[in-house]
Amino acid sequence: MKIIDAFGMQCPKPLVLAKKEIDAGCRELSVQVDNETAVKNLTRLGGKTGLVVSVDEIEGGWLVSFAESDGAAAPAPEVAPVAAGASCTPGGGCGYAVFVGKDHVGAGDGELGYNLMKMALYTLSESDDVPASLLFMNAGVKLVAGGEQQVVDSVRALAEKGTEVLVCGTCLDFYGYKDQLAVGEVSNMYDILGRMQEAAKVITL
Repeated sequence: MKIIDAFGMQCPKPLVLAKKEIDAGCRELSVQVDNETAVKNLTRLGGKTGLVVSVDEIEGGWLVSFAESDGAAAPAPEVAPVAAGASCTPGGGCGYAVFVGKDHVGAGDGELGYNLMKMALYTLSESDDVPASLLFMNAGVKLVAGGEQQVVDSVRALAEKGTEVLVCGTCLDFYGYKDQLAVGEVSNMYDILGRMQEAAKVITL
């Protein structure tokens, strides 16, 4: 069994290293990590590849192991959902993604920018053409981990309409919001960039 020492590495590096080995045909693999975000992202990778994942506590962190199933039907690889009505272009992806890298829209007055962001998310949630993916990174994660109920309600409404909501786990850790996420799925740079690549277009707020 191959063992990857990813102690001290922030996501998505442990995820990328593991995926490279799996893509190369490795079916038995263990990754040593020292942060919970990496554990969650590696566990999700197992679901996407159909491998069985186990997590064991070790000195200084966790050992995340991948292996073939024991003969039971392997779970189907995860496929990113496409929001209802999302249009596709030949060779150019499906639907559109919205990237939120800060907690305000534009430059200038901070309060105005924050209110504009709230209005933008609400407007999206009321639209019949919702994004395939809504991606939060850097200070944008504060919007879905803070106490602003209007924002949470708007994002939740989008999720109910089929929008996939991914939130940067490293960013949540940085701002101390890991346990305060109100809506969305903890994710990583690898998957967030992947959703941008899969989309027909990307809108940045």
